[in-house]
Amino acid sequence: MEIANMLKGMSNFQSLRYVGVDESLLNPIFLRLFSSSIHVGLLFVILGLWVWKKMKKDDNGNNADNKQSIRNVRFMYYKQTLFCSIGLVIFSFFLCLLTHFYWYTSGWSEEKIVTFLDFASKFLAWLLISVFLNTKLVDSGENKYPFVLRVWWGIFFFVSCCCFVIDLVYGKKIQFWVPDVVFTVMGLFFCVVGLVVRKGSEGSILEEPLLNGSVVNGIESKKSSGDQTVTPYANANIFSLFTFSWMRPLISVGYKKTLDLEDVPQLHSDDSVRGTFPIFREKLESVGGGGGSSNRVTTLMLVKALIYTAWKEIVLSAFFVLLYTSASYVGPYLIDTLVQYLNGKRDFDNEGYILVATFFVAKLVESLAQRHWFFKVQQGGYRARAALVAKIYNKGLTLSCQSKQSHTSGEIINFMTVDAERIGDFGWYMHDPWMVIIQVGLALLILYKNLGLASIAAFVATVLVMLLNIPLGSLQEKFQEKLMESKDKRMKATSEVLRNMRILKLQAWEMKFLSRILDLRSIEAGWLKKYVYTSATTTFVFWVSPTFVSVAAFGAAMLMGIPLESGKILSALATFRILQEPIYNLPDTISMIAQTKVSLDRIASFLSLEDLQPDVIEKLPKGSSDVAVEIVDGNFAWDASSTTPLLKDVNLRVLNGMRVAICGTVGSGKSSLLSSILGEMPKLSGTIKLGGTKAYVAQTPWIQSGKIEENIIFGKEMQRDKYDEVLEACSLKKDLEILSFGDQTVIGERGINLSGGQKQRIQIARALYQDADVYLFDDPFSAVDAHTGTHLFTECIMGLLNSKTVLYVTHQVEFLPAADLILVMKDGNISQAGKYNDLLKIGSDFMELVGAHQEALTAIDTVKGEALKKSEESSGMTGDNTTVQDKQTSDGQNGKVDDIVGQKGQIVQEEEREKGSVGFSVYWKYITTAYGGALVPIVLLAQTGFQLLQIGSNYWMAWATPVSKNDPSPVGSSNLIIVYVALGIASALCIFARSMLLVTAGYKTASLLFHKMHHCIFRAPMSFFDATPSGRILNRASTDQSAIDLNVPFQVGSFAFTIIQLIGIIAVMSQVAWQVFIVFIPVIAICIWLEQYYIPAARELARLNGTCKAPVIQHFAETISGSSTIRSFDQESRFQDASMRLIDNYSRPKFHTAAAMEWLCMRLDMLSLITFAFALIFLISLPVGTIDPSVAGLAVTYGLNLNVLQAWVVWNLCMMENKIISVERILQYAGLPSEPPLIIESNRPDPNWPSRGEVEFNNLQVRYAPHMPLVLRGLTCTFFGGKKTGIVGRTGSGKSTLIQTLFRIVDPVAGQIKIDGTNISSIGLHDLRSRLSIIPQDPTMFEGTVRSNLDPLEEHSDDQIWEALDKCQLGDEVRKKEGKLYSTVSENGENWSVGQRQLVCLGRVLLKKSKVLVLDEATASVDTATDNLIQQTLRLHFTDSTVITIAHRITSVLDSDMVLLLEHGLIAEYDTPGKLLENESSLFAKLVAEYSMRSNSSFENASDT
Repeated sequence: MEIANMLKGMSNFQSLRYVGVDESLLNPIFLRLFSSSIHVGLLFVILGLWVWKKMKKDDNGNNADNKQSIRNVRFMYYKQTLFCSIGLVIFSFFLCLLTHFYWYTSGWSEEKIVTFLDFASKFLAWLLISVFLNTKLVDSGENKYPFVLRVWWGIFFFVSCCCFVIDLVYGKKIQFWVPDVVFTVMGLFFCVVGLVVRKGSEGSILEEPLLNGSVVNGIESKKSSGDQTVTPYANANIFSLFTFSWMRPLISVGYKKTLDLEDVPQLHSDDSVRGTFPIFREKLESVGGGGGSSNRVTTLMLVKALIYTAWKEIVLSAFFVLLYTSASYVGPYLIDTLVQYLNGKRDFDNEGYILVATFFVAKLVESLAQRHWFFKVQQGGYRARAALVAKIYNKGLTLSCQSKQSHTSGEIINFMTVDAERIGDFGWYMHDPWMVIIQVGLALLILYKNLGLASIAAFVATVLVMLLNIPLGSLQEKFQEKLMESKDKRMKATSEVLRNMRILKLQAWEMKFLSRILDLRSIEAGWLKKYVYTSATTTFVFWVSPTFVSVAAFGAAMLMGIPLESGKILSALATFRILQEPIYNLPDTISMIAQTKVSLDRIASFLSLEDLQPDVIEKLPKGSSDVAVEIVDGNFAWDASSTTPLLKDVNLRVLNGMRVAICGTVGSGKSSLLSSILGEMPKLSGTIKLGGTKAYVAQTPWIQSGKIEENIIFGKEMQRDKYDEVLEACSLKKDLEILSFGDQTVIGERGINLSGGQKQRIQIARALYQDADVYLFDDPFSAVDAHTGTHLFTECIMGLLNSKTVLYVTHQVEFLPAADLILVMKDGNISQAGKYNDLLKIGSDFMELVGAHQEALTAIDTVKGEALKKSEESSGMTGDNTTVQDKQTSDGQNGKVDDIVGQKGQIVQEEEREKGSVGFSVYWKYITTAYGGALVPIVLLAQTGFQLLQIGSNYWMAWATPVSKNDPSPVGSSNLIIVYVALGIASALCIFARSMLLVTAGYKTASLLFHKMHHCIFRAPMSFFDATPSGRILNRASTDQSAIDLNVPFQVGSFAFTIIQLIGIIAVMSQVAWQVFIVFIPVIAICIWLEQYYIPAARELARLNGTCKAPVIQHFAETISGSSTIRSFDQESRFQDASMRLIDNYSRPKFHTAAAMEWLCMRLDMLSLITFAFALIFLISLPVGTIDPSVAGLAVTYGLNLNVLQAWVVWNLCMMENKIISVERILQYAGLPSEPPLIIESNRPDPNWPSRGEVEFNNLQVRYAPHMPLVLRGLTCTFFGGKKTGIVGRTGSGKSTLIQTLFRIVDPVAGQIKIDGTNISSIGLHDLRSRLSIIPQDPTMFEGTVRSNLDPLEEHSDDQIWEALDKCQLGDEVRKKEGKLYSTVSENGENWSVGQRQLVCLGRVLLKKSKVLVLDEATASVDTATDNLIQQTLRLHFTDSTVITIAHRITSVLDSDMVLLLEHGLIAEYDTPGKLLENESSLFAKLVAEYSMRSNSSFENASDT
């Protein structure tokens, strides 16, 4: 209405204001025509300039390099200039619309048409200038803005000034000045910019080019540098920070190409973990009272340290929350005033415009404050999470052995992946407790203004709803805690299973262990079900609460006789809708506080665990003493609180340069002695001194994922001569020649693609390269063959380390004479100590070990003697075998490295990451997984019904109440409330059905996807586990499964529901003013374009979040398993740095994801604000009585939520795309290729199969992956039934691969294996593997009990298990334990020695009693005496079985019936030991001779000393 009056006044004034002035100059038609003409002229000039620049660019193609060099340089104040141009476009567009609407209804005139054309030409001209500035000007090589543009800005300023002066001098009303003032101020700005500003690089950091991997002319640049560029946020100006414009370069790059991690800039130092962690650590230590009590961490200490780490973000976000809350209540407060204004009530001039301006400014402040609030809490959350993860990592690196046993690696991973994430997410809820109080207070003030004392009823109803939410919140807290506990147990079991998948498949146990995990999941799912249904109830309360509160308030007002007017009711309804948020958020906040407290408690208790004793070792400066290692009266135990030490009264003094050998039977304390010297084993009493640096080689090899070279140099600088010397000493050069990439070969997780011997030699090489002063070797020679063992001992211990102090544990007696001091361990004591000959004279303990070795040597002589006697008889057989070998050689397979061909590639590939948009098939699979998608239409129908009923109830209240107290009421007050309550109840039923059905579908889908993924993982071939780090699988089982359990269904539902709500709002607004579509349609189009521009970058950032998380987990898991090695090399700081780098790599995409979301939402908010403002201006410009004020007020009430909802739709779409990636990642693993069937019903072997145990290999060729070279290259031979066959060969020759092929862990690419005439490829895997037995190379025990480790399938009685334990020499050991068969076994069997674990594996095969038994270096970790006992046990109990033995100890294969010698994946020799020994030139004879010579020379040397 006010605009109509204004335009009328303008029209009248234009005929009056020029009285007495030259009409030719001041005639309004002339002025408008002149202004319009120069704008049209400008259009043609700029188009011409554009064409000319295009032609010039084509002509000067040779200057491309020069152009590229200035591509990053833009005009100073370029952003502001572009922003003002776009502002004038929007302003001119509004003026066009206003003049069009007004004159369309009141008639056209010549002057009006010219005025309209003037505004239209300004709109088109400034639109073209904006496009020109944004697209073409940045490539210009000029020093100033183009001359034409600067001239135009001057003319525009002059014309605007003329119009403004005339309006100011002659005008009657202030409204005439508004367009002229805007144009004059803009013109002045452009003039200043055009005259004084030259080109500069001031703003270039905010721009797009060269962020990283930039795309020029559609071609991706080769060199990426984004990961070395600090985020533009660090140097952004205030305008850029305010509008999030600093994110545009990254979003632009993401729009043009698929983002990779290298494209994402580094974090600012304040947001980096390197910046936040020192602050966090320092505060945690200061609140903990300093170093003395620093190990004790309470939840309160943790909270204080976290607040201190992110205090700036907390304070700033609190300020924005206050702004947002205050601004959000301005709309509801003014609705009644607007309705009265539309009804004709005017309190002062221009009231309508002031109302519109107030609405607009309030919504603008609300939007901006909300955007920065959200960004700041996320920024603070990322800082807190990064600091916590770094702290957990550092703690894991210092944990004592006992503490490790109380928390498995799976549980600690959950601290990082779940608890730290939740604490980081708490920022969203941080301000809710005090914000609720302010929101309720403001709401009550507005309600009191509109409803008087009836607002008390509204307050009581609000409190009741909140109280109802408290028990729901406490239930959610309880269920969440139980859910987390059950998830911990599941993740712990999953982690252990993944680590030991090879042994599970070899033993055919994988489905049994899968059922255990599914059982744990069913417990977890029980708590999940309770949790999600409780969440559904709180959702129901959320949507019903506004209706309940409004019924209470309106009913109380009716009873109190307070008149209800439509304006006041609409104001109250808008207030109730805002009040809905704190009511809903309260239980959510309570639940989140509870969850966060649980997580804080868990992390605090973990951080309070005992560390290794820091002062256990007294370090002597290098060269200060001739003592290298000294222990005086040492008593040690793994449990620091134990009263009975494991190592008792240890006294040891080792001088610099001494070689000390440590020997003893299995479990005597050899490894524990080394652990005590390293400081790994808690000291109960005594003193330890260590001189200089130390290096340690563990008994179980610890290899990092990464290149072989990185594992050897281990943080040191590369010194090529020294490196080559170490490779030579460790006999690694030939192995590296065989590997496709040499020392650049990437090792799989836990060294999966290396043999046991190769892993051990890489470990030794790592130690040698460190050039330490003291070396500790824990039986590293057991894992390698005799030849390699001799080479290692000679070249390493006796060669490179000749001048170093070396303590080595060994079971090989032949290595003892070289020692300066021999320690004999027995029952935790050093029972004997001295030189070799001295000990021979002293006592029985040492003689027991040496005697067993002498027996083995005697056996060699016996076999040799028998061979000489039978030489003539066996000549025929030997000749036949030789012929076979010659034939193989003639085929070209002679074992040379050069002949190993095949497609070369690394075994560990980059994690597969989907590219581009998430396919519709992913959404379709998700929504149709549960019940075929039958619930989806019902859910959508329920939501639509709810929306219609809500609009209906509000429309009813607006229509059925008078606009003012003087108007009559259309219906009676009782009918008013009854209908409103009925509509409210119906909408409540709809929302209840929607909530329950949604969580039902979500829960069912999560369960089905979990089962499908886990079944596929457990049925995947072993090659998948070899090439896939367990961190990737655990990430899906943990983080992605959590997202599907708790987030995805609500996110998908929210998107659908907000679409329905948005349609409802637009329908209501368009009913009042259909013209709103004129703005709404282009605004929606721009919104969709913005979303399309944003989503490619956001989608890839979300995917990067997933792929960058796995390396953090994997690195941590590796660190935990190798912590003793890392500490022994004093490499903690390097690993902490690596962890920090990985944490930052994870935070980078998360930080930029949050900023990109706010970048988008801010622009969407501005666009929806334009729609809302247009609707308001249209409403106030209508004459009184044209529209029902109540209905118009209803449209405004809904319009208040338009900006929130419009942004919410796109935000939900983006969040849904981000979250659905978890579904995509799980579906990836739910479609893994499977192993062959476990059972083939049509071809099941006979129950007694195999009866003879004859194994026949025919032209067997094997490779581990299509991109890897052949490992076995055409083997043909037969292992005779009931006979013992020994397999020997150099490390890496294919021995273990042959066994894996026998068990079909790897299927051959050519050839076949038959057992008793049955092709093993034709029967089911379980039928095959369950009929074979194996004692694997790496002894494995699972967490549980002794009984569950021996008989996981529970097929045997206790008596049978005791019998097996006695046979494998463990019966007495188990009887000593308190729990006997039910004694606990910790994770990985850490509380058992490696030798004892190997004996447990022997016990398993004794229980199974298979016809075919495989020993894969089964006695590598036991002493010679125990080895002899094992061999006797096997001879006794497997007399009629086929026993296949892979061994590095020659004595283990000497009593075999046949010996197979492999070399480079080919059969070098295959015959009886006697025949092979008879031919002194045979490789086997040389191997035996070398072993005998080594041992005999050791004894001779010893006797000489």
